[in-house]
Formats: sequence, C-alpha cells, structure tokens
Amino acid sequence: MNKQQSINLLNGDSYFWIEQLSSDTPLDGFSCLIDEYNDYLFDDALRSQNDHIALTWLLRERTTGTIAAYMSLIADAIKLSLSEKEIHNLNYPFKTIPAMKIAKLAVSNPAQSKYKGIGTYMINSALAFARTCNRQLFACRFLTVDADIEHNKSVMEFYRKNGFVPNAEMNSKRNKTISMRKDIFG
Repeated sequence: MNKQQSINLLNGDSYFWIEQLSSDTPLDGFSCLIDEYNDYLFDDALRSQNDHIALTWLLRERTTGTIAAYMSLIADAIKLSLSEKEIHNLNYPFKTIPAMKIAKLAVSNPAQSKYKGIGTYMINSALAFARTCNRQLFACRFLTVDADIEHNKSVMEFYRKNGFVPNAEMNSKRNKTISMRKDIFG
C-alpha cells in the first residue's frame, strides 16, 4: 500500500494548480463518492458560472493535469446572534454580516487515496481568495459553508478541524446541512 502524500500550504503549489472552470475545460475523469457533487460539476457548474451564481475552481495535479478537487464559491451573508457577534467583536446594528461561501467542495476518489489534506488545502485557497477580495474588491468577514451531513456524517468534524463553528442563528430548521462559519481575520 502506498503512503499518502500530505498536502499543505507550503508544498501544495508544487503538486497542484488552481484554475477557474471555463467552457473549454476538460472535466473527464473526475469522480467523487457523492453522485450529486459529480452531477453538479458535469451538469450545473458552468451554467451557474455563466448565470453569475457561482464560480467554480478546479484543483489540478501538476503531473497529470487531472482534477483532484473542485470548489464553487458564492457571495453570502449570515445572521449572527448577539452572543455570536460579541465573540467576533462585531458591535454593529446590521442584521447580517458579509461572507464568502463554499457552496460545493468535492475531492476525487483517486486524489483521496493518493493525498492527505486536499480538502484543507481547498479551504485555505478559499480563504486566500476571500482575503484578496477584502484587499481589492469588497469586504467579507467570514468564510461560510453548509456542511452536508446528509451525505457525510463526519463532515462537521472536518470543518471544525479547519476552524469553522456552527452558526446558532442559522441552524434551527435545517436537517440535511449545518451552517458553519470561519472568521477570516480571527
């Protein structure tokens, strides 16, 4: 059995590059464990991008060019309870706080076998995009995600390990996903 290569911020760029999905992007060969996520990439991601709903970013292996993972990012705003606002020192009268959301995040089956840490690498890439937005385009305080507990019961632990916490204000009526946030500056 081959040992998994650990991917992190220091070595990730030597194994992968990130590119934005385009109409001439080859998608063949991508397959993850969740059919809904495969279907999104093949059937809906480009349409969502063309309709200005979500931008999809592909993580490609440098040696083979195959897609190891993808994520779709969208603008978001989250409601925080008063106590949640206090935690982040956000004494503002706004009902919502601006955020960038990871709408989809999927890692291919072969990449999961070959590498360790790709999901975390993708989250760190999303954080880098959010920081760039904050410096150059618009403000967003949080990186958010709706953790898909319907398809993966342990996904909340993955996001917690990466610094996300559940949004108390947003989770009262959900049963397939749990809204979570990570303070970009915290």
